[in-house]
Amino acid sequence: MRDRDVFEYALVRVVPRVERGEQFNAGVVLYCRAKSFVAARTHLDANKLLALDPAADVGGVKAALAAVERICEGGEAAGQAERDDAGRRFRWLIAPRSTVVQPGPVHTGLTADPAAEVDRLLALLVR
Repeated sequence: MRDRDVFEYALVRVVPRVERGEQFNAGVVLYCRAKSFVAARTHLDANKLLALDPAADVGGVKAALAAVERICEGGEAAGQAERDDAGRRFRWLIAPRSTVVQPGPVHTGLTADPAAEVDRLLALLVR
């Protein structure tokens, strides 16, 4: 068996109308300190969004989810997080907020392949 490392992850949730509290999963952010790895995968079900809020800004939600992925990638596309290390970018993304796109609670696990794990979690918990 290959060595496995601890990872942390949080679901990225869409809360179309914060005052109603209805939400659904639209992505996952995963951080593995041992590998200095952080990544996000997102998938927006526009039909679900519009069912919960027919006036929802689908384009705006897609842009917010894309920003989560860019922040994880780092570099110039990450904006102010450009030079932050993987852990700092993860912590910033999982900080509680009261917006349409919100992080869920943090969970942990073990993995030998963080990149495959983030894809697995997206398929299991989002799609």
